[in-house]
Amino acid sequence: MSSSESDNEDSLVSVARAVRTRGLKGEVVADLLTDFPERFEVLEQVIGVNPSGDRKVLEIEACWFQNDRIVFKFVGYDTIEAGKELVGYDFCVPEIDRVVLEEDEYYDFELEGCVVSKVNGETVGTVSSILKTGGTEILVIKTSDEKDVLVPLAESMVVKIDTAAKTIVIDPPEGLLEL
Repeated sequence: MSSSESDNEDSLVSVARAVRTRGLKGEVVADLLTDFPERFEVLEQVIGVNPSGDRKVLEIEACWFQNDRIVFKFVGYDTIEAGKELVGYDFCVPEIDRVVLEEDEYYDFELEGCVVSKVNGETVGTVSSILKTGGTEILVIKTSDEKDVLVPLAESMVVKIDTAAKTIVIDPPEGLLEL
């Protein structure tokens, strides 16, 4: 799952991103950025974060799913012009309100920025993103020479993940890191 956060008490998790308006009443269509769309059934508000980082609380008047997207109608946004103001915004919830995952499950933002090393202590690089493949997710690791190394997020290769320490230890098969 793709998310954004900052390192202070105001940390947020992005759950949707506005991509366009819909209709004439200020409705906004958004891409889902959460693996838990059911969360919208109980949300009364989100924090809108524009591309420059400014935040505003948005009260949800109504929301519904349309194909693989969500449509929001926010209180006070009653015209197409008002809705257009929100295009490009991330709709977020406080990190403390994120869905609790099972043991050995992680949010993308928890893995991004982790320093990856081999079991022998040799540093491989830093996780820059997570690729979703429909199967096993892939860690995209940026090496010190700015190359991308791809490592499956599989139990057979990932020995330890410590999100608090921002470290991951891997035991890749010979030759994997040279691909």
